[in-house]
Amino acid sequence: MELLSSSEGDELFSMRKLAAELGTDSSSLYRHFRNRTELMLAIVDHVLVQAMHGYRRQGTWRARLVDLTLRAWDAYAALPQLAKDASHYPGSGPGSQLVIEETLQALIDAGVPEELIPEWYHRLVTLSVSLISAHAASQSSGLTEQKRRLQTFRVITLGADPADFPALVHYGRRIEPVGFTRESFLATVELVLDAVPARQERTCAGEGIV
Repeated sequence: MELLSSSEGDELFSMRKLAAELGTDSSSLYRHFRNRTELMLAIVDHVLVQAMHGYRRQGTWRARLVDLTLRAWDAYAALPQLAKDASHYPGSGPGSQLVIEETLQALIDAGVPEELIPEWYHRLVTLSVSLISAHAASQSSGLTEQKRRLQTFRVITLGADPADFPALVHYGRRIEPVGFTRESFLATVELVLDAVPARQERTCAGEGIV
């Protein structure tokens, strides 16, 4: 993971580049992974395994879902080059299975109607992965690119006619279209959790220790 977190650019995740960084050749990697996709799936799942270390199924369903989403955010925050492509590599090992299981268990304990659980699982995961990927793409683009995007946005807002776009002119200077914080990510997740059709408040006491 140290190798991944210190990297710059998608090229790291080519078989050739990764093998060179590890001091070997790409043929050795191909003995374990048939292609780049298999390699990325393994990396993503390893990140999820590490993120779930020490997780306990305890507290309310909502507290557990918050815990799960923040674990994912924190894990990928250190790996922006990987996180921005996470939606393409959902994982297929024990880490992915554990995250899916605990998300579904939390929705069950919330009393979400049986027929709605798959739909709400999909909503929560899609939201989390999309926000994490978008934030990572912004952070991994480099300071120069971030400044360029902000400058372009400022030109658009400052050039707006207040007669036609009064809200844009009023708030434009305070909008930062270059990513967001852990706190704003959590606030967005909380908005979705407010809408979960929970019918009960079952609390778990330390079940499923990982």
